[in-house]
Amino acid sequence: MSKLYIFKCQYDLRTVNFEHTSLGTAGRRNRFAPCRVPVFRSIFWTSVLSLLVNRNAGVKVGKMSQTQARGGRAAGDALGDAPITEDIFDDTYKEKEGPKPPRQIVWKNVVLMSLLHVGAVYGLLIIPSASLMTLTWSILCFLISALGVTAGAHRLWSHRSYKASLPLRIFLAIANSMAFQNDIFEWARDHRVHHKYSETDADPHNAGRGFFFAHIGWLLVRKHPDVIEKGQKLELTDLKQDKVVMFQRKYYKPSVLLMCFFIPMTVPWYLWGESLWVGYFVPGLLRYTLVLNATWLVNSAAHMWGNRPYDKSINPRENKFVTFSAIGEGFHNYHHTFPYDYATSEFGCKLNLTTCFIDLMCFLGLAKECKKVPREVIMARVQRTGDGSYRSG
Repeated sequence: MSKLYIFKCQYDLRTVNFEHTSLGTAGRRNRFAPCRVPVFRSIFWTSVLSLLVNRNAGVKVGKMSQTQARGGRAAGDALGDAPITEDIFDDTYKEKEGPKPPRQIVWKNVVLMSLLHVGAVYGLLIIPSASLMTLTWSILCFLISALGVTAGAHRLWSHRSYKASLPLRIFLAIANSMAFQNDIFEWARDHRVHHKYSETDADPHNAGRGFFFAHIGWLLVRKHPDVIEKGQKLELTDLKQDKVVMFQRKYYKPSVLLMCFFIPMTVPWYLWGESLWVGYFVPGLLRYTLVLNATWLVNSAAHMWGNRPYDKSINPRENKFVTFSAIGEGFHNYHHTFPYDYATSEFGCKLNLTTCFIDLMCFLGLAKECKKVPREVIMARVQRTGDGSYRSG
């Protein structure tokens, strides 16, 4: 039994045990996923607050078995207390022998994605005609959208790495609709499949199929049959029992029209007289496209380029550019080694606005029980499976 310390209260929780095995099994788990208060000053103040919060609001994972040292889960989910194991790599999965199924292009998606990126390029060209207020609003919309993915669909609902109050969950669901990357239920389901069957045919965005496929190509073709099969077998009770998740899923399309396009476009027009044309293309299409590509870089670039200080036997890498663009999601070798860590990194708020945001929510009493890997467990893993590139800080 391992011990967790939550607000100085001690609990005994079950752990999930698995041994470090040979290359391709020990670490073939991969993958995915800003502060909303005054943007620039909050970066400093949330960093300060996080130092205080981490002393009181974090879950310190104590003595861990080899399972957790390699990426297992030591605590319950963000809403209940049942352990989540669906994001742990399954080394029993074997790809089917014989020819691969034919690739079926979804031409509707090809056309829509092409038009979206053409619109984003046009948005870039008309930036000089946008007011400073509109550009500031566009940045704010980018940060809110990104938080809906990183702090919401990824760290909260996919990995249950912390607990969020109802008001925070509602905000993150709204922000997730602004991001328009599938509803929370589908996003979390596919992400768990990605971790469990990373870099195999059952991985929705298998980086083994190349950069383009991992980045955007997986959205332009039909899913591999194994992705569908494995996704249907996952235990998703925690998501189905979350009323916020299921409400957003039920009303996803109208929420996307409202949050992703209508509000970003009309707020500048209504409040400071910006043209609807500029509002549609800059805080609308351009902002949306940038958030999409920042997220996709986690699936592509962060699985191909960078160092692997925690586990050299897996594809995910530490990539600073992705860390910056995806507000903290580029510490990817760490994340796939310890998927239950709420910060997806051992370095706190460094280049990690999502962690700053969660820490701030803890300080405000809207989030709690953030799971964190102890320093000694990290160092043991670095020495055992790292590529020798580790640097503290």
